Amino acid sequence: MAEPAAPQATAATLLRRPQLWLVPTVLTGLLALLLSLLYMGGIVNPNRNLHDLPIALVNDDTGKPPAGQKENLGAQITTAIAADTGAGKAQWRTLTRAEAQEQLDSGKVYGALVVPAGFTDAVTALTTPGATRQPALTVLTNPGKGSLGSSLASQITTKAAHQASQTIGKRLTAAAGTQASPTVKLLLADPVVVSTQVGHPIGTHSGLGLTAFYYTLLLVLAGFMGGNVISNGVDTALGYADNEIGPWHTRRPTVPISRTQTLLLKMVMTAGITLVSASLVLVACVAILGMDASRLPLLWVYSYCAALAVGLGVQAINAAFGGIGQLVSMFVFIVLGLPSSGATVPLQAVPGFYRFLSHFEPMRQLSDGVRAILYFDARGDAGLTRSWIMIAIGVVLALLFGFAMTTYYDRKGLKRLTPQPA
Repeated sequence: MAEPAAPQATAATLLRRPQLWLVPTVLTGLLALLLSLLYMGGIVNPNRNLHDLPIALVNDDTGKPPAGQKENLGAQITTAIAADTGAGKAQWRTLTRAEAQEQLDSGKVYGALVVPAGFTDAVTALTTPGATRQPALTVLTNPGKGSLGSSLASQITTKAAHQASQTIGKRLTAAAGTQASPTVKLLLADPVVVSTQVGHPIGTHSGLGLTAFYYTLLLVLAGFMGGNVISNGVDTALGYADNEIGPWHTRRPTVPISRTQTLLLKMVMTAGITLVSASLVLVACVAILGMDASRLPLLWVYSYCAALAVGLGVQAINAAFGGIGQLVSMFVFIVLGLPSSGATVPLQAVPGFYRFLSHFEPMRQLSDGVRAILYFDARGDAGLTRSWIMIAIGVVLALLFGFAMTTYYDRKGLKRLTPQPA
């Protein structure tokens, strides 16, 4: 006589069990809180966190010093600006015009303030009948360092230029005395014109300097999602995980295989499949959407290596941590990587915690290389050399960590559970 079937549980019955609610509620709440603090904490107030933003300071003024003064006005202005470290927001680098251009072209400075030739002569002429033009200071921007970074540098340099203008204006007004008309006094109060120019141009299809960030994010997501898809697909094919599509459920016969051999299989597949995903990212961005990019062969090789490093890291973490591996790798490659990448908000404008993470977080290492290739003529000193080194270190660490953990598990006899299908 057949035993009666056990009654099926209902959702209404299970919802009354507190223990069913406890773990999901705590975990999702903690994740929401942590993600909010990490993401918003890095961008909520860049001006407050801004510290030592590299900006070039150039004095091209060759005029003679005004009467009774030892230096020309260009030297006085640049000396005063460089010495003003009260706010600490800028790291002024006193350079020649050629040196400043070199650092703009290699992405080492976010902008520049230039005192042009003939500045002193133009200022002193204002109080004479021979004045023909207003003196000017030039602010140079570097959009290749990102729209926010370039904007912050522009704000700092423009403010410094206007302060210099007002200081000069006080001297000119005093020298003009009471004989000057109100119109002349108004002109002399702020006599210097501040003009803004692009110091290192980038293409019009460069997202105002943001394509480097989004392209890097695509490479990281390609490696991250590809690694997890491959890992789940292999486990399903080998019979270590169920395969559910809609109402259909299957489980393949389990293939006897060690953890180490499973990891080797997943990593080899990752190396092959990443060729496709990295190539499609490049085709979509450049060929279909028209993103500005030169040195396409180098960009393709770099894209593959960058996505592969992420994919191998995902496989190693999944092999070591099992079911929670996807969550761990999400934090390593995305959650902690985005706010510490320096690709949208300069690292000089984020809290110290994120600057610490930037020394080893993968997204920062990869974004520097992409930025160098897209905007700075693939110069090694623009960050590309360091990126290649960090990619190599990342691959080595993934291999060492992954295979060390699976070898340890195999030697301890910690086999994966392999229930056979009915």
